Amino acid sequence: MILLVEDNPDDEALTLRALKKNNIGNRLVVVRDGVEAVDFLFAKGTYADRDPSDLPQVILLDIKLPKMDGLEVLKRIRADQSTALLPVVILTSSKEERDLIQSYKLGANSYVRKPVDFGQFLEAVHQLGLYWLVINETPPK
Repeated sequence: MILLVEDNPDDEALTLRALKKNNIGNRLVVVRDGVEAVDFLFAKGTYADRDPSDLPQVILLDIKLPKMDGLEVLKRIRADQSTALLPVVILTSSKEERDLIQSYKLGANSYVRKPVDFGQFLEAVHQLGLYWLVINETPPK
């Protein structure tokens, strides 16, 4: 499963299209703000009946999110033993150097700026899928 944390409907649609075009058939869960992401990961709120051991293979996390920003979500992921080792890719349009530095300080595995051009974005998603879903080895659960 891939967890996409994205509040922009256009970026969500673009990401879904890019995943489909790259034949990435993993189940995709989309949440649209930071609080919903935390609730999903820790099986709280509207996700209370979700199996908390069914964790994503990779999290694609935007930084600029409503309710709780992506950096705070990342802090919470890294602070909990059950999610601390999950691969987290920051997928953002932010060009702020401080966001890049802070993401890595908080334990992001990768930081990818969303290209404006769809062809470039398609290639970026292809590379992300190939690496994080096929090549990368994750720690045992």
